[in-house]
Amino acid sequence: MAGGYGIGVDIGSTATKVAVLDADGAIAHTELMPTGFSSVDAAGRVESALRAAGFPVDDPDTRVVATGYGRIAVPYADKVVTEITCHGIGAARLFGPTGTVVDVGGQDTKVIQLKGGRVAKFAMNDKCAAGTGRFLEIMADRLGVSQAELSALAREGSETKISSMCTVFAESEVISLIGRGVPRSDIARGVIDSVVARVAALAGQSSGGPFFLTGGLCENGFVIERLGAMLGSPVATCPEARYAGALGAADRARALAR
Repeated sequence: MAGGYGIGVDIGSTATKVAVLDADGAIAHTELMPTGFSSVDAAGRVESALRAAGFPVDDPDTRVVATGYGRIAVPYADKVVTEITCHGIGAARLFGPTGTVVDVGGQDTKVIQLKGGRVAKFAMNDKCAAGTGRFLEIMADRLGVSQAELSALAREGSETKISSMCTVFAESEVISLIGRGVPRSDIARGVIDSVVARVAALAGQSSGGPFFLTGGLCENGFVIERLGAMLGSPVATCPEARYAGALGAADRARALAR
């Protein structure tokens, strides 16, 4: 396949996302895979997947930008760029140049304020997993369901308080609720609301909407509904928002001198 592509590789703590933009800036290809134990291994799997799809990273007319948690582990990257910058660029591409980007990752949550397509300011919760995707994963495992099933249960449940700010103590609360015979749907509702409340509190520090959700929860309808309710403003998202960081990195790759 002809060259001239910009490739963005976003290695997160949980998932690795890849986006390829053609010479006109259109999305030519995306990849999604678990990061696994090693970012170096993930980078190798990305290279193999791209080559199989017809986008070899060593094409002389192709540039690669790496971002995310494991960005320094991509040996074929022409440049590394921070995830804040890449998520801002990717979100502006998807939703417009002004607004607040909320990215709920596996181990942190980022809130990025965009003005004129540029990052004006940002805030990050990386001290505790209680407001991240990892928290949902742990609690879904505790309830014996998938994350999709957790949200489906939560939609049918009643409001239930889970107040602990720490994942360990919150898990103890969940165990106590299970022991007391609280319906699983109510516990699921409490878990979802607990995460969303922390995300909304962080996002509420921005100058306001419109709000855009990126990351692994962008196809979780109930999370989107609850986040909008707690922010008092609709939250826009789309399936491609999962790749916002990779799209931003790919856009930067296209801009590199050829």
